[in-house]
Amino acid sequence: MATEENELLRGGQFLVKETKCEHVFTPEDFTEEQQMMKEAVIEFNDREIIPHRARFEAKDYALTEACMKKAGELGFLGVAVPEEYGGLEMGFVSTMLTCDYISSGTGSFSTAFGAHTGIGTMPITLYGNDEQKKKYVPKLATGEWFGAYCLTEPSAGSDANSGKTTAELSKDGKTYKINGQKMWISNAGFCQVFIVFARIEDDKNITGFIVENNPENGITLGEEEHKLGIRASSTRQVFFNDCIVPVGNMLSERGNGFKIAMNALNVGRIKLAAACLDSQRRIISNSVKYANERKQFKTPISDFGAIKVKLAEMATSAYAGESACYRAAKNIEDRIAIRQASGNSHQEAELKGVEEYAIECSILKVAVSEDVQNCSDEGIQIFGGMGFSEETPMEAAWRDARIARIYEGTNEINRMLCVGMLVKKAMKGHVDLLGPATAVANELLGIPSFETPDYSELFSEEKLMIAKLKKTFLMVAGAAVKKFGPELEDQQQLLIAAADILIEIYMAESAILRTEKNAKRFGEDSQSVQIAMSKLYLYHAVDIIEEKGKESIISFAEGDEQKMMLMGLKRFTKYANYPDIVDLRNEIAEKVKTENKYCF
Repeated sequence: MATEENELLRGGQFLVKETKCEHVFTPEDFTEEQQMMKEAVIEFNDREIIPHRARFEAKDYALTEACMKKAGELGFLGVAVPEEYGGLEMGFVSTMLTCDYISSGTGSFSTAFGAHTGIGTMPITLYGNDEQKKKYVPKLATGEWFGAYCLTEPSAGSDANSGKTTAELSKDGKTYKINGQKMWISNAGFCQVFIVFARIEDDKNITGFIVENNPENGITLGEEEHKLGIRASSTRQVFFNDCIVPVGNMLSERGNGFKIAMNALNVGRIKLAAACLDSQRRIISNSVKYANERKQFKTPISDFGAIKVKLAEMATSAYAGESACYRAAKNIEDRIAIRQASGNSHQEAELKGVEEYAIECSILKVAVSEDVQNCSDEGIQIFGGMGFSEETPMEAAWRDARIARIYEGTNEINRMLCVGMLVKKAMKGHVDLLGPATAVANELLGIPSFETPDYSELFSEEKLMIAKLKKTFLMVAGAAVKKFGPELEDQQQLLIAAADILIEIYMAESAILRTEKNAKRFGEDSQSVQIAMSKLYLYHAVDIIEEKGKESIISFAEGDEQKMMLMGLKRFTKYANYPDIVDLRNEIAEKVKTENKYCF
């Protein structure tokens, strides 16, 4: 069911407006078509990827390319591509779903798939003119050709617009000559098309170009990089030496490259979060199977409380990640539909739809990439000494997970971005932060209510706690903006702490809304473990928010203001009835243990 426009919150508005559980999309809402796609992707992963894990770890780049070709033949590379250019045009949720379930066999294939379908193809489908799309996109959608994205340079990483690669217009005005060096280019070893960013003359912003990979046209590749993880993903330097590109291969307009790069990364971020989800599911399933089989002191180690803690926390993080990713994905899909209905082209609707939720994309990239790393780390610990061995899948999962916190913008950059973008949205009037922040500041001066709310309904206390956590962010952010103004962006440690508050609010709320929706339609009894996971996630979120709130407040407030804000923080992070987290963990772990897999 499409969400009505007046029910669809804009990006970042989750912080200041209540979301009803009926208005969130959950994995339990997949259509029959999406379920069929999910099963087809899982079957492909189980058949083509997972049995060959050892070959991927041995840097079999040819295998990665061969699997990409098979994925293209099955239509998986064209899920997001419009039908007129050879794709399936299945919608944003289906794009996320495909990325989710195809990515868990090995990080090597996941990276190749993500780089090709996202930053390798999408800039052309979203910014290319009709001639460019007709020429390149059908080949990219079917796997006849593969794409790569050339942005990073030795001196231009997080500061993407500072690249030194140049594009010089010929005297006859028909071609550009590109010179420069790009590094960390995924799929470079087997791609036919590069999306290259270069600077024309002294332009403030870089420009995008579609460049065919022709060694006879001044393009040379460095050797394959030998990496900690994602070992069979082709990663090379690319050198351009008087590479001639027709003027018709400029992507979008001159100087628009930085915008292309940033919007491509927005989509890349949310899809990277999706690509970490099934990895967590498989790590959990492998871990619980081992824990059920492994006996110490004549007892399966899954019966020990220390192991139950790990299984419960791993499952809880995976559940929250799923909940948040598909919530945001459907918001984007609905926003795209609204824009198309109002007359936007497919390109414009997709661009603006994703850009609207850039804050959520950054939140998800950070949260889920860190969760998959923690999950794989605990997987190794459950396996013990065997976990450290290449014979088990845990050590490869741990190594592959590590890159997710670096690419698509480091997690540090994304933390600062999500708060910075929220403040900019507020200044543009897209999200009203000032009104709610002022209301919270006034509330701190008033006498707190001592009435006991009615906690009889499911999640009544948890939803009240979420509302209070939002007040915590508004209190901290409102005071920080007031103190620093435009110079807030220089306060990196404060921004990172504030981002952690924002992230935990979104993730905790997403888990609660998913569970509440499913409890209403399937019955509370059927959701007892999901209720436990939602409560457990929130409990940890409150702890993190209390810590980060305190760190923020004492970093910039002094005297009476500091005392008042710290008292407010205590009020906003206090439970009326603390959950018994030992009981919650035991219930979650018992379910996972009994099912012998991640089962939600």
